[in-house]
Amino acid sequence: MKTVTFILLSVLIGLAVAEEPEAPLAEECNKELCKLPKCRCSSTDIPGELAPRDTPQFITLTFDDGVNIRNIETYREILYQRTNKNNCPASATFFVNHEYTDYQLVNELYNQGFEIALHSISHQTPQSYWAEATYENMMKEFGDQKRQMSHFANIPSDAIQGIRIPFLQMTGNASFQVMAATGLRYDSTWPTTSFTDPGLWPYTLDYASTQDCIVPPCPTASVPGVWVLPMISWRDLNGFPCSMVDACVFVPPHHDEEAWFKFILTNFERHYLGNRAPFGFYIHEWYISAYPGVKRALVRFLDLVNSLNDAFMVSAGEVIDWVENPVPVNEYVKKECKSFVSTSCRRTSCGPLTSTHTEMSYWMQICNICPRVYPWLENPLGE
Repeated sequence: MKTVTFILLSVLIGLAVAEEPEAPLAEECNKELCKLPKCRCSSTDIPGELAPRDTPQFITLTFDDGVNIRNIETYREILYQRTNKNNCPASATFFVNHEYTDYQLVNELYNQGFEIALHSISHQTPQSYWAEATYENMMKEFGDQKRQMSHFANIPSDAIQGIRIPFLQMTGNASFQVMAATGLRYDSTWPTTSFTDPGLWPYTLDYASTQDCIVPPCPTASVPGVWVLPMISWRDLNGFPCSMVDACVFVPPHHDEEAWFKFILTNFERHYLGNRAPFGFYIHEWYISAYPGVKRALVRFLDLVNSLNDAFMVSAGEVIDWVENPVPVNEYVKKECKSFVSTSCRRTSCGPLTSTHTEMSYWMQICNICPRVYPWLENPLGE
């Protein structure tokens, strides 16, 4: 009976969102009309008109791609049991794609207090697939992945708030309209190289963005209430911008922990000594597991952050929480720690599962009943 009800609900939801919404051209932002907590113009101004010294410095450490038995060891080693100076658990955000993901381990990360976000079902190449993606494509990749992630990892659907599109490839209006239709809250795909010093704070797409468009097409429509968390670029040793740490070209020798620690600090201080826009440490796990010197430098940096009175290692979603209702750091440290309800995982191993998109067979580690076939686009639950 539950399955029949779920299918009927899925059909009704599909009918409601299958048609691409109209795309009204966004107008220049009106600061008198666009006010927090629901609206914010794109700007380097600190939310709440706070002075930099009164503003919490947020650090968002994020990891992209699948979660599996190999990279979970790194996450357990460097992230678990961390606490910020306000005695609240330190957090991070995982942008997870579907293929080869162990959903039991995703459930573990969620129950450790980390944020689970979306990185698409297929993560397919070529990159042009994403550049040319339609509203329908994005609904299959992200709207359906929200249901898929919630189902197989047994995570509350409303806890899944963010997306990052593969290859940081923007899709114009399509992804943001899908977010609005499916209750997704923020995008963390859009790099900026122009707004780094001072940095660009998160903003909504009610009005036209002033952010530079590094990987077009960028949105032109008004999509009220959907947040952009800009990926503020680092600068490598030659001054060239890089949105992902592992994409920086001119970097210290990978074995040199001290040089890497100084490299991280140099990029951090641009934020900390500036307008305190959130400092993003965006990386893939393979990079720090391949280079122990980089990993040791990262751990030293996180230890430093966790010891500062005005810097906080938080999830991307927690940054948006603060921007919606900004308070000075002396009030922020007194707030109750973010809470969540842990979930169980009925540990199930499934396979071999036949696939509709390849001749391969798959095994899945999930938190409920095995699907009939390997889940994929147009059949995210493998029914």
